[in-house]
Amino acid sequence: MMALIVGLALFLGVHLLPTNPVLRDGLVARFGANTYKIGFSLISLIGLVVIVLGYYKMQHLYPGKNPILFEPPVWMRHITLALMLPAMIFLVAAQVPSRIRNAVRHPMLLAIKLWALGHLLANGDGASLLLFGSFLAYAIYDRISVKKRAALGPLGAKQPGSIINDVIVVAVGVALYLALLYGGHAWLFGVSPLPQLG
Repeated sequence: MMALIVGLALFLGVHLLPTNPVLRDGLVARFGANTYKIGFSLISLIGLVVIVLGYYKMQHLYPGKNPILFEPPVWMRHITLALMLPAMIFLVAAQVPSRIRNAVRHPMLLAIKLWALGHLLANGDGASLLLFGSFLAYAIYDRISVKKRAALGPLGAKQPGSIINDVIVVAVGVALYLALLYGGHAWLFGVSPLPQLG
């Protein structure tokens, strides 16, 4: 559990820096924009790797140290599958100028919230509660923060959207969803969502 906690502290901790403009600007002024970006990326990557390893250890190597807090009923897993479709679409919308992105404003944070909530519903163990609960709390906090800071997101100010870009966003999001559903999730994380439906 400690590795998972350390990974979350590194990854989410560095992602909280932008929510404090004074601290972020101070670091940029002291070390330079490029050094800040490199440091941010490296800490994020290290944190993500430690999260994955820590979660894997709790799930597969030391399951006895990962308490089962509740057994999710099958219908919760159906909800998880339903939530993941818009999550994948909003994930793509965060990277592509479109009317969907303009309407949602911060689709990446919405995607994280849907992803985290869905996985909280489908997993009743302590490690999952810590992992997905932490990401859900971060996304909620960051959404409040970007509203206060009037942050624009990775694509900057709203850009003209088109029906073509909307179709691209939805098509790529659906394709990503299907790829994860039919083999991708099992390949990446060792668990297929389909057999769990019962």
